[in-house]
Amino acid sequence: MFFKAKPAIPASTELRIDGRVVSVAVRTHARARSYRLSLPHDGVPVLTLPPHGKWAEAEAFLLRHSDWLAVRLQRAPAAVNLGDGGVVPVRGIAHRIVGTGKVRGRVNVSEEDGVPILLVPGDPEHQARRLVDWLKGEAAIDLARQSAVHAERLGVVVRTIKLRSQSSRWGSCSSSGNLNYNWRLIIAPPHVLDYVAAHEVAHLREMNHSAAFWANVKRTLPDMERGRAWLKAHGRELMLYGS
Repeated sequence: MFFKAKPAIPASTELRIDGRVVSVAVRTHARARSYRLSLPHDGVPVLTLPPHGKWAEAEAFLLRHSDWLAVRLQRAPAAVNLGDGGVVPVRGIAHRIVGTGKVRGRVNVSEEDGVPILLVPGDPEHQARRLVDWLKGEAAIDLARQSAVHAERLGVVVRTIKLRSQSSRWGSCSSSGNLNYNWRLIIAPPHVLDYVAAHEVAHLREMNHSAAFWANVKRTLPDMERGRAWLKAHGRELMLYGS
């Protein structure tokens, strides 16, 4: 007797919407109870399966919800141009991107006719990557500094800091003292990055969102609501930059 093999669950699949092919990421989530289709901030649709989900059922679910996805994709804002002529905020201040045409070199901050600019080397197809790498470096500097400030105020120890490109999170903290941050925080005004640093460092005292946790955030950053409110209002906009 021969048994038909269960179709493997792929890492991604494709769906034709309005005449174009859309790539859909496929994930299996341990806590998912049903099939779910979502459109994160990065604009890549995600099909989530429960642990014992079947690929045939997942495909059928995706097709049934293709109209829903088509509407969401039409409403979703386009990704920001990070090449020559584009504009990107750095620490909340808009900078115009100027390609230098030079093969080598690093990104430099300058000014032209009173307008802040970023001089980005490299071929046009590589400029966006070089700019994102530079932004990540700037984010690492600011986040390391502000994490140290809040760690000293709260009497905790930060062991490592890593940058991530999460599509829905600004930071995370492990009980061992490891902090992860979204590099796009460097795009926001400094008080926003400072709030996220205070938030994650405070988790080293309280690994939850209890009243005690928020009291620690407020103790190290009395005006925490300012950064928190900015993220709620504008956080989605930051996700349009880079990957």
